[in-house]
Amino acid sequence: MLRRTNGWSLWQQVPRDHRQSPQAFRRRQLVTLVFVLIGAAVLGVSLRIAPGSSAFVPSTLGLAVVWTVGAFASGPLHLGRIDVGDALRRPVLPPILLGLGLAAVFVVGGVLVHQLVFLDFLDRQVQGVLAHTDRGSWVLLLLVTIVNGVAEELFFRGAVYAAIPHRPALWTTVVYTIATLATGNVMLVFAAVLVGAVMALQRRATGGILAPMLTHVTWSVVMLYALPAIFLG
Repeated sequence: MLRRTNGWSLWQQVPRDHRQSPQAFRRRQLVTLVFVLIGAAVLGVSLRIAPGSSAFVPSTLGLAVVWTVGAFASGPLHLGRIDVGDALRRPVLPPILLGLGLAAVFVVGGVLVHQLVFLDFLDRQVQGVLAHTDRGSWVLLLLVTIVNGVAEELFFRGAVYAAIPHRPALWTTVVYTIATLATGNVMLVFAAVLVGAVMALQRRATGGILAPMLTHVTWSVVMLYALPAIFLG
């Protein structure tokens, strides 16, 4: 008989002790605020670079550096665990499968947006983002996608989450969405709301950043290959 586990849950939290001193907490909050502002500015600039420009990849990698430095400068980060019935283990398979499921939802949504005439504005918004993926090395784009996915989770579900004293899952999603507003792209903001909420719930349930990172990277890689096939094919 299968044992009941919390490995697949986004609601039930595993035990953890991540207490910080008041001084360390205030320092984390200050560092996080500074890097949120820096990262939002860099994000806005990177997505306004003309498609095909040689500056796009360095700018996006620069953004990853901002998020990563901000995350580690803020204080300790935790990988998190899930309950597998007889022990607490690092989350690997459930987050990857969740990422695939999330990607499937976006693929279906992408097909609808591309096919329905009255959603033409949203179609153009998606194509504006995908224009950056239509040129250059696929290997380099894949590397950038993975690196940025990891960096975002280090910062938003690592540093930002730990810097918020009350309802961190909700407010982390809000901060993530506000940072994405710098892109000026409606579809990216919508994705930030949905993806950010799922990642925040994973962070709350597992107590760490490993599950959100794996889900985010899985989702991002599928989107990298699936959406151009829908919108640019």
